[in-house]
Amino acid sequence: MSEGPPSFVAIDFETANRSPRSAVAVGLVRVDRGEVAAEVVEFIRPTTKRFENTSVHGIGPLDVIDADEFGEVWSRIGRWVDGARFIAAHNAEFDREVLMACCEKAERPTPRLPFVCTMALARAVWELRPTRLPDVCRRLGIPLQHHEPGSDALACARIVLAAWGTELGRRKVERMVGGRGRRA
Repeated sequence: MSEGPPSFVAIDFETANRSPRSAVAVGLVRVDRGEVAAEVVEFIRPTTKRFENTSVHGIGPLDVIDADEFGEVWSRIGRWVDGARFIAAHNAEFDREVLMACCEKAERPTPRLPFVCTMALARAVWELRPTRLPDVCRRLGIPLQHHEPGSDALACARIVLAAWGTELGRRKVERMVGGRGRRA
């Protein structure tokens, strides 16, 4: 019998605009022993007034006016990465860049964990194309409310768990984690 998946955190950010420092929401899902242990969604008040992505995710200035800035949000939820082996995200470069930029701007330490990209994982394990999150979820039968950060993060966690259920998927995840999490 193979060993279960390691503890990990799936993350999804939504941003006000193209700047990685403009996070308006984050969803986190903690997975321990192959089970979803905790989920959280937090709105974030960005320092920008330029909202260009509202039509994508539906989050506008009035939705985040009373939210905390990233530093306060991360001080509450950043501990979720403690003891995790990696962070998973779909199109992980985007979420990694947002996390690093927001941590830097808020003068918070950045997590020193590798990222596993569920987009690359879906290509490598199931040879899926296209690999947009809705496409992967549809193919794997994973429920999704796209661009809702909690749903997107939970979908990423489920993709990792589905991949882990295959020998190829376990090898690919291990390779991503050992190789800084980028390539399958």
